[in-house]
Amino acid sequence: MHDTIRLAALDLDGTLLDSEKRLSARNRAALAAAAARGVEIVPSTGRFFDGMPDAVRALPFVRYAITVNGAQVWDRAAGRSLVRAEIPLATAVAVMETLDAFDCIYDCYQDGWGWMTAAMRDRAADYAPDAHYLAMIRDLRSPVPELKAHLAAKGADVQKVMCFARDASLRPAIRAALAARFPELALTASTPNNVEINHALANKGEALRRLCGALGFGPENAMAFGDGLTDLPMVRAAGLGVAMANAAPEVRAAAGFVAPSNDEDGVAAALERFVLSPPPHPATP
Repeated sequence: MHDTIRLAALDLDGTLLDSEKRLSARNRAALAAAAARGVEIVPSTGRFFDGMPDAVRALPFVRYAITVNGAQVWDRAAGRSLVRAEIPLATAVAVMETLDAFDCIYDCYQDGWGWMTAAMRDRAADYAPDAHYLAMIRDLRSPVPELKAHLAAKGADVQKVMCFARDASLRPAIRAALAARFPELALTASTPNNVEINHALANKGEALRRLCGALGFGPENAMAFGDGLTDLPMVRAAGLGVAMANAAPEVRAAAGFVAPSNDEDGVAAALERFVLSPPPHPATP
């Protein structure tokens, strides 16, 4: 594997970061060592670039990031999007009108930031009780008087729409309503009571393929690490898909290697095995 792996794409929550959302010293050292060998280290997240944890954004060897579930590949050095797959504005507004029929709150990413109707943001604790997601809503969503009107005034397409139902049992009905009206969109989830809505081409696997192509090699030269269903297209697309021990069963089944869990430095263990271990010596004549 030493000469064939040219890129490592890494989901963050549940994969690179431990359960306390920390980047361990061992994982960081393994990333730095792989980068020193010429491997592109590419965070892959449902967040926008500036919403990633400081410990990840501060890594000096990270140039590219797959963000917003694959709606964007951000080139930090160039300060621009290398890949975009966004929801047309009119479709995004229609999605929100559909969500208005349900007991849920919703927000969106547009232009690399989060936006949310102020009244919904104020009620977030009733809909997103998980402390991690509640903090993200409060820290990474700017309140506006009414989100649909705000988007219409800005006139730009939307990278992602997210909703949280007060009652998780509502999620199947929300998904069914969205799927019936918007078959061209991709619906995923990261918590039991949420739905994440993206352009059909906005998935981590498609973003990985397009990034590899832009860099002059194929996805067969990539490793992809993940734990959740949003990581599944990326794990399948890579030459070596790595699932964490804590991954969803579907991700473990699709992976070529199952690493230790995110609380056991599984990323480092896989990099040490497939990228950083000394290559075999040539046979002696």
